[in-house]
Amino acid sequence: MSSTYSAIDWNPQKRRYDLAVGGLVLLAVVPFAAVTAFISPNVTAETVVIRASAVTALLLLHLVLAIGPLARLDRRFLPLLYNRRHLGVTLFVFGLLHAAFAVVQFHALGDVNPLVSVFTAYAGGGSGPAHLPFEPFGAAALVILFLMAATSHDFWLRLLGPSLWKTLHLGVYAAYALLVVHVAAGALQSERSAVLPAVLGAGFAVLAGLHLVAARRGSVVEAAGQAAATDGFLDVADVGTVREGRGRVVTAGTVRIALFRHEGRIFATSNVCRHQGGPLGEGRILDGCITCPWHGWNYRPEDGCSPPPFQEVVETFPTRIAGNRVWVNPTANPLRTACHGSIVPEALRHG
Repeated sequence: MSSTYSAIDWNPQKRRYDLAVGGLVLLAVVPFAAVTAFISPNVTAETVVIRASAVTALLLLHLVLAIGPLARLDRRFLPLLYNRRHLGVTLFVFGLLHAAFAVVQFHALGDVNPLVSVFTAYAGGGSGPAHLPFEPFGAAALVILFLMAATSHDFWLRLLGPSLWKTLHLGVYAAYALLVVHVAAGALQSERSAVLPAVLGAGFAVLAGLHLVAARRGSVVEAAGQAAATDGFLDVADVGTVREGRGRVVTAGTVRIALFRHEGRIFATSNVCRHQGGPLGEGRILDGCITCPWHGWNYRPEDGCSPPPFQEVVETFPTRIAGNRVWVNPTANPLRTACHGSIVPEALRHG
C-alpha cells in the first residue's frame, strides 16, 4: 500500500496464479469427465457436468481450508494465502454450475417451481439417512459461498469493517459442514460404493490434522516466548535472528508482536495487519515501510502509521537491547507515538 496502491491489482503474480488455478481445474475436470463417460457410457452429458463440477468444487473447498494452516506451518505457502480469494470465487462458480444443472435435471419438469421443489421434494418420502433431504444442505452452503464470493473485493472489506468481514468469511467452515452432510447423504441415496465416504473421511482427517498441528505450533511458539519480566519488559529474541529489512514474529506475554530491524534499529509493532489480519512479522521493509506479505499494506516502523493518504495505524511497543537479546514491553505505546527503536550494537550488525 502506498499513494499508488490499488485494492485489486491484476499484477503478473496474480495472472500466473489464476493461470495455474485454471490449469489445475482442467486437470481435475477433464480426466474425471472422461473416466465417468468410460465407466458409464450411457450417462448423460448433464450428469457428467453435475458430477465433475461437484468433485471440483469439493476439492477446491478442501484446498481453501488447508491453505491457512499450511501457511502458518511453512512460509512457502504464503503466495497461496495471498491469492486465496481467487480460489474461493472459483469454488463458488463450480458450486453454482453444479446446482444449476442439478435443479434443471431433477426439478425442472415437475409442476412445482424448481427452486421450491429443492426444499419440498422429500416431504413424506420416508425416514432414515437414505431419505434425508440432502439438497437443502447444499443450497444453504451455496448461499454462504455466494456471500463470501460477492464480498471478496476490498470495497466490502472497507465497508463492513475487518471484524465483520472476517466473521462473514469464517462462514466457510459452516459451508464445509453443510456440504459434508449434502454429499454424504446424497451418496447414501445414489451410490453403493464405499469410495466416496472414504474420500470424504480422509479429507476431513487431513484438514483436522493440519489445523491441529498449526494450532499446536502456535502454542509452542507462544510458550517459548515467555521469559522473566524486568520493568515490564520481556526477553523475546536473539538480536541476530532479526535480519536487516526483515521481520520476525515473537510473543511477549500473550501478545503476538512483529520485530523488524530497520537502518540498524529494532522496532516492534503489532503482528496483525489492519487490512485482513495478515501476519506483519512475516513481511519485510520496503521503501522504509513494513509491508504486509498478504496484500502489500504498508506501515512506518517508527510510529505504526500508514503513509499518506492512508489512515490505518498499528500498535507499536517499547523495545530495548541487553547484550545480544531483544526485550519488548507488551504494553503498547499510545497510537501514532513516534519511537526511535533500539540501536543494534555495532558488533551485532551482521546478516
